Amino acid sequence: MKYRNAILIVLLIIVADQALKIFIKTHFSNGDEVRMLGSWFRLHFIENEGMAYGLKISESVVGKILLSSFRLVAVIFGFFLLKRLVKKGYSKGAIICGSLILAGALGNLIDSMFYGLIFSDSPPSCFSGNYDNLHNMLQNHSKEAVAHLTSFGHGYGKFLQGKVVDMLYFPLVDTRMPSWVPFFGGRNFIFFEPVFNIADAAISIGVLTLVFFQKRLIHKTHSSDSSGDNTSDNLVTQ
Repeated sequence: MKYRNAILIVLLIIVADQALKIFIKTHFSNGDEVRMLGSWFRLHFIENEGMAYGLKISESVVGKILLSSFRLVAVIFGFFLLKRLVKKGYSKGAIICGSLILAGALGNLIDSMFYGLIFSDSPPSCFSGNYDNLHNMLQNHSKEAVAHLTSFGHGYGKFLQGKVVDMLYFPLVDTRMPSWVPFFGGRNFIFFEPVFNIADAAISIGVLTLVFFQKRLIHKTHSSDSSGDNTSDNLVTQ
């Protein structure tokens, strides 16, 4: 698999991820929830200052800057590593998984780096969860009820302090646990509860695929070493 094809995968995911995030950011109030496919797939707009699926390493600004800086270093190293995987002749599956992980990391990094500089803050919603369809929600929002683009540097935050936009919500099971269940009896149970975005999904798919299919994926399809052996050279050029 060629490096430019891997970069194309990264770019396609970034475009899809950012397009959806910008739409949600500029059309939803913070906390808005819209049912898309019955009750099991919803768009639920939240912002987080942490890692994938809203996880955090700290509540402080310093923690946010450290996390964003780590993302930046990881993405730079990720491009280097992806190029090495291609050059070393690893399988197409391994390169695709690497591209997914890199695209996901870069997608959330863009939020952290720039969203605080270019967007106003998102007002909280007073009608969270009350929208049965997207058209109804859009019709009920005024321009003042949502965030908007600002001139660069006049947004709600500083460089590396932007909030990551999440919106994909799949509560496949929403029920109350029977009273006889230890520890959780009588409590409401939701599966799958985390709200995430396309970038988070790309990271998860890439990592889980590598974990469960590592024996099939993590191998070289040809030798890239120039040892002077004609057979190896032929394999490389085929």
